[in-house]
Amino acid sequence: MKCCICGPVRNCAKFLQKVLENVESIGNLFEDYTILLVYDKSTDNTLDILKEYTNKNPKMKLYINRSFVSKYRTHRLAYARNLCVNYVKSQSQEYPLFIMMDFDDVNCKDLNVNVLTKYLNRTDWDALSFNTVPRYYDIWALSIYPYCFSYNHFENTPKHNYDVIQNYIEKKLKRLKPGELLRCISAFNGFAIYRTEKFMGASYDGNVRADLLPAHYLKAHENASQSKLIYYDYGHVKGKYEDCEHRAFHIQAINESNAKIMISPDVLFS
Repeated sequence: MKCCICGPVRNCAKFLQKVLENVESIGNLFEDYTILLVYDKSTDNTLDILKEYTNKNPKMKLYINRSFVSKYRTHRLAYARNLCVNYVKSQSQEYPLFIMMDFDDVNCKDLNVNVLTKYLNRTDWDALSFNTVPRYYDIWALSIYPYCFSYNHFENTPKHNYDVIQNYIEKKLKRLKPGELLRCISAFNGFAIYRTEKFMGASYDGNVRADLLPAHYLKAHENASQSKLIYYDYGHVKGKYEDCEHRAFHIQAINESNAKIMISPDVLFS
């Protein structure tokens, strides 16, 4: 079985050596693998490191984007991730699995390779992400009932919403039985593995896509947060125009393919 390991890379120079070592260890779990990275204009020597690595490892494919495709960060990330998944889809028979990951400090830790190995032959997931230490951090990408949408798009302070949902997901993960996975609407947490066939009709979208969710899911989030859906400009996030790009990708796969989006309580990078 062959796997494509993908991701956008920007200003990650100080992390790349360790992350790429981890990528190679993950790739070696498969019969063969390809690394597909999309470089975005950086202010450090990320590109030099990637070019040098490409010369050393023939499994590496590098797409170089020298200018921003959008002023919105989530739109740029969606563009980069779609370049990757479109390549995988175009060769879906060759890549039954693909991995999307970040190339920053989250995955610059020690890899617990056996954690991933034990799930590869299981059939109870179509997208699988993992827990992180010291806490589960990626609340931006997370949707889990009744917190079905983005914490940034509800009233109250973002910090309050983040903390409430972080405590909620950590309690859910701790209550799982041995070997049990947690089903959700969307989760990434810096690394996820996917069954390509279930995501053929899905694409990343950094726009606000509340239209993809049933109305009663949005109502459940309003009730749980005791607030209404808002489109606030936080400065670093333009609420009217931006949402985490992973959410639309996962929800489309659920809507079109009944994809099982799962979270493991195990920690892959520690």
